[in-house]
Amino acid sequence: MSRVEIIMPQMGESIAEGTIVRWLKKAGDAVRKDETLLEISTDKVDSEIPSPAAGVLVEIVTPENTTVPVRTVIAYLETDAAAARTAVKAAPGKQAPTRASGPAPATPAPVSSPAPVTPGAPAAAPAVSPGTGGGRFYSPLVLTIARTEGIPLADLESVPGTGEGGRLTKKDVLAYVAARKSGAAPAGVPGTPAPGETVKAAPGPVSLPVADAPALRAKYPAPGHEILQMSNVMQKMAQHMVQSVQTSPHVAAVHEVDMSAVVKHREASAAEFEKREGFRLTFTPYVAEAVVAAIKKYPLINCSVEGDKIIRKNFINLGIAVASESGLIVPVIRGAEEKNFTGLARAVNDLATRTRAKKLTPDDIQGGTFTITNYGVFGTMIGFPIINQPQVAILGTGAVKKRPVVVDDAIAIRSIAYLTLSFDHRIVDGALGGMFLEEVFQQLQRRDRTLK
Repeated sequence: MSRVEIIMPQMGESIAEGTIVRWLKKAGDAVRKDETLLEISTDKVDSEIPSPAAGVLVEIVTPENTTVPVRTVIAYLETDAAAARTAVKAAPGKQAPTRASGPAPATPAPVSSPAPVTPGAPAAAPAVSPGTGGGRFYSPLVLTIARTEGIPLADLESVPGTGEGGRLTKKDVLAYVAARKSGAAPAGVPGTPAPGETVKAAPGPVSLPVADAPALRAKYPAPGHEILQMSNVMQKMAQHMVQSVQTSPHVAAVHEVDMSAVVKHREASAAEFEKREGFRLTFTPYVAEAVVAAIKKYPLINCSVEGDKIIRKNFINLGIAVASESGLIVPVIRGAEEKNFTGLARAVNDLATRTRAKKLTPDDIQGGTFTITNYGVFGTMIGFPIINQPQVAILGTGAVKKRPVVVDDAIAIRSIAYLTLSFDHRIVDGALGGMFLEEVFQQLQRRDRTLK
């Protein structure tokens, strides 16, 4: 049979249904094998779904913003070219609806808001969008490098590709980056941020659909108001945060940390690290390494509570909060206690890359025992994060900024950041919280670290 069924995949054992967020192809479009067909959302994670075969998308059964059970047929792909032409002609109206069926209010188009930036990573270049551009297909990895390096789509399209069919590979784009840094590439491409520089979020494609809510529309009339629908991830995050505040008595402690040793090491190691690993060295692995060391010293921070029982975890699954297009997601570095600095850096980069590319699985965001969130990437100095249940603590990291401080009774310029620990006062008191923060503080001020 040349006709292939596209089904709603089961993204984990506990997932019973999924919502189609966006079709990236319409009926009649040619599709390559493994090219992204659509984006789906579950109660665990958002994901891009690749095509199981090369062919033509001849029929879309399920429109956008529709929730269906897993293993439901949502579209048909025809792998035989002649049969595909016949199928498309026979069903000329089978295009992908842009919204679920029902009355659509006469209101403005979806509102765009600033695109979030992955903690510790440079801002994305808004000109580069997922999938194709100018008829050329780009893999998520290539797009990630382009965003990180600030390469606009127009420049990306001019880079020769050595992959199959002229496709741009990681090697191609890294060679272009190296040439650009040496001055051999065309001018006009945005430069890379200096080490220690706070990177601002760039405008991006985050959109919320207009909600069909007659009761609210009567209360909040247009054009003075717009009523938008929360994304699936936003709804789940809201529920999770409310439940966390209701469950745990939150207390917060703040430490001022001299990050000068980290900044100096990062500046000295950045070029070698990027050449060796193929991605940029950020502050996040330094913080992750310090947190792992502190948890080993104070393991009660790495617990959960069930009734009057404390469940202490003898492993560290480190959650790293990542701001994605659809909301805040916390993928997990499993077995963080077994990784060295470079291993943590690779894990952070992998999770950030797959989050932006919507390649996470439900297993990637479950089982965390402690979480780090970096609001400093947006320039925020101090924040008070909400605990990621069922954990008992979360560390927030602020922006690294140079300021005058007193060192040995003299005024000196140092790179300073504020660390905030929010903790569950049922089992973590001020003494334990303070000692844990102090250990993180001491680890970040070490001067004997290596890139191993």
